[in-house]
Amino acid sequence: MKYTFAAAIILVLGLTACDNARVFDENKSLENNTWHYKTRIPFDVRIKDTTKLYNVYVNLRVDADYKYSNIFMWVHTTNPDKKTDQRRIEIRLADESGKWLGSGLGDIYDYQFPAFKKVKFPQAGFYRFELEQNMRDDTLTHVKAAGVRVEEVIE
Repeated sequence: MKYTFAAAIILVLGLTACDNARVFDENKSLENNTWHYKTRIPFDVRIKDTTKLYNVYVNLRVDADYKYSNIFMWVHTTNPDKKTDQRRIEIRLADESGKWLGSGLGDIYDYQFPAFKKVKFPQAGFYRFELEQNMRDDTLTHVKAAGVRVEEVIE
């Protein structure tokens, strides 16, 4: 019994230590699993250290009834001085045969896509990332959540 408890403690400590690069990781559920093209999903990320490199990821959760094999979106960025930038990204969700590429349980699939790799933020403060779907449909259905993850590059 005491070995099981010790193993559980080691497992929990090991899992939390694996994520020591995380600066920010948040997902927001979409009401009724729908995402209208005018709806920007905002995330405010505080950057303290401007000497480090960071990776910025877009997280996405869809269910198996999502009708496309990809999703295009705009990633809007506003720095602490209110200067803005935008980047259009494509996340491939399924292969040519229709097999979902994400990880998941049952009929829900999670994706994490690198939007910016090894970037330096020029100044400390809050950066706003806003996700905006950019597909042909004004309203996408079967999109459960979207999010942003920022982590330090550890080499």
